[in-house]
Amino acid sequence: MTSTTVDFEAIKDKQRAGWQTGDYPRVGNTLQIIAELLVEAADVRAGQQVLDVACGQGNVAMAAARRFAEATGVDYAVNLLEQGRERAAAEHLPVTFTEGDAENLPLPDKSFDLVGSTVGVMFAPNHQQAADELVRVTKPGGKIALASWTPAGMIGQLFKVVSKWAPPPAGVQPATLWGAEEHLFELFGDRVEWTALTKREYVFRYHSPEHFAEWFMDFYGPITRIAGSLDGEDYRHFASDLADVPRAFDYADDGTVAARAEYLEAVGTRR
Repeated sequence: MTSTTVDFEAIKDKQRAGWQTGDYPRVGNTLQIIAELLVEAADVRAGQQVLDVACGQGNVAMAAARRFAEATGVDYAVNLLEQGRERAAAEHLPVTFTEGDAENLPLPDKSFDLVGSTVGVMFAPNHQQAADELVRVTKPGGKIALASWTPAGMIGQLFKVVSKWAPPPAGVQPATLWGAEEHLFELFGDRVEWTALTKREYVFRYHSPEHFAEWFMDFYGPITRIAGSLDGEDYRHFASDLADVPRAFDYADDGTVAARAEYLEAVGTRR
C-alpha cells in the first residue's frame, strides 16, 4: 500500500481524539528530563528561535525557554496546548503555544534555529511529510533535534501490546521507526547531517507494575480510549498485559518499578 492510498487526515482525527482523552501531561511531565538532555545535546543558546513540534504540554519548549531561547510549541491537541500555557505561566516562562499539524506546520520557511521534538513528531502518521516539514522550517545551518522511542526498547514493546488490542491503521509505519538511525537517514536524506546519534535510557519509576498499568490506562489518552472500550475480563487482561511490559525491563529489587526505556537522541545540522 502506498502513501497515496492512506487517509492520513482521518487517522490524525482519531489520533487527536486519543490525545484529547485522559490527561496526557500526567505522563508527559514525567519525561521532562528527556527534553532537558536534548536541548543540552543541541547546545541551545539564549536568544535562539526554537520550535517544539508535536509539543504536547511543551517539554522541549519549556527546556529551551529556561535557557532564554525564544520558544514556540505547536500541537494539534488544544487541551495539551492549554496545559502547556498553564505550565509556562506557573514557571514565568515566555513560551508561545500554537495549534498546528506536524505534517503542515503553520510557520514560515527557514524560520527557526532549532526544531526539536521529544517523543512527539514520531507519532505523525505520514513520516515523510513530517520530516519534510521539520526541514522546511529550520534555517540552513540550524539544527534538528529529536528524541524517539526505539523499536526494541520498553515503549516499543508497550506499543506492540497495545497493537494487539487496537491494531494500527493499514499502511501506517510504526512510530518507533523514528528511533532507528536507518529510518532517519531515509526520511531526511542529505538534507540533514546527523552530528550525534545517541542511545539513551529513560527510567520509568512507579510503585509497581500494576501502578504503571493503572497510570497509563487512566491518563495516556490512546491507552485510556482502549481501556474505556473494554469491560470485565477483557479489561483485566488488558491491564495485566500492560503490567507485564515494565517487568521485562525492571531492575528494581525493592518491589517498585525502575524500568529502563531506550530512546534515540538525534541531533543534526540542516544543510
